[in-house]
Amino acid sequence: MSFFGFGQSVEVEILLNDAESRKRAEHKTEDGKKEKYFLFYDGETVSGKVSLALKNPNKRLEHQGIKIEFIGQIELYYDRGNHHEFVSLVKDLARPGEITQSQAFDFEFTHVEKPYESYTGQNVKLRYFLRATISRRLNDVVKEMDIVVHTLSTYPELNSSIKMEVGIEDCLHIEFEYNKSKYHLKDVIVGKIYFLLVRIKIKHMEIDIIKRETTGTGPNVYHENDTIAKYEIMDGAPVRGESIPIRLFLAGYELTPTMRDINKKFSVRYYLNLVLIDEEERRYFKQQEVVLWRKGDIVRKSMSHQAAIASQRFEGTTSLGDVRTPSQLSDNNGRQ
Repeated sequence: MSFFGFGQSVEVEILLNDAESRKRAEHKTEDGKKEKYFLFYDGETVSGKVSLALKNPNKRLEHQGIKIEFIGQIELYYDRGNHHEFVSLVKDLARPGEITQSQAFDFEFTHVEKPYESYTGQNVKLRYFLRATISRRLNDVVKEMDIVVHTLSTYPELNSSIKMEVGIEDCLHIEFEYNKSKYHLKDVIVGKIYFLLVRIKIKHMEIDIIKRETTGTGPNVYHENDTIAKYEIMDGAPVRGESIPIRLFLAGYELTPTMRDINKKFSVRYYLNLVLIDEEERRYFKQQEVVLWRKGDIVRKSMSHQAAIASQRFEGTTSLGDVRTPSQLSDNNGRQ
């Protein structure tokens, strides 16, 4: 890269030491596309080299210093001018001077803390990246390389089932039960719905998985709901005493672990939304939050020793607490 015809053009490349063996993971970009990035876990060392290749070996490159940074940051789309950095590490690779030939500089960030999972959402992005900078008088030469971080959890010690009775007085009374309140991302939701009283002509029933992204604080809070999946569990009118089984496989959907108050900037929560539709197209629904977590056992065989230690150290997701008191289903005044 040359500036105004002066100085020396240089190609900057960031290379990881374990690039050939390190696993890659698909991650959604801001424009909705999926790309593969090198996958890291909390506590793993990030090491490699910054390679500088001079395009014209007959000229020299003057600089004010060369450095490499490891950065974890959160960007809120409605406040794009501000990047909130929660991890910021820097290594100086070279003092001010000049480069007369192509060369490489080694770097190592040891046992780097990566507390949150990489995430690209509707209104927020959490990313980790390496940034190499050659400082110059006119314009810096900058090269960035993104990585993806997954947070691993252990099996929750407490994982009680969800059981609730809900209804509309003298019209509909149902009992629904889900086998757990916390599910890993490849889990299966097993449950049942039992009709105790049916005086409404119901023609259809489904379960939706809803992701709710919350960004900002105070008056500047934004909620974004996204229906991840719709799963039909009944087509036709139920009768009193009928039991409908539920079996929903999560592996086929784009899900992330539940994220709560990440760096006091955003949260991502998941809900199971039970929807009943009657013959007059009125919709009755009841939402129940569930916690999603990333299972560490599956990847441990291919993980480095550092990542295995990190996953063992990581505590399971926090408890939802007691199931709330049953409340009535919304009638069509609370339609979706």
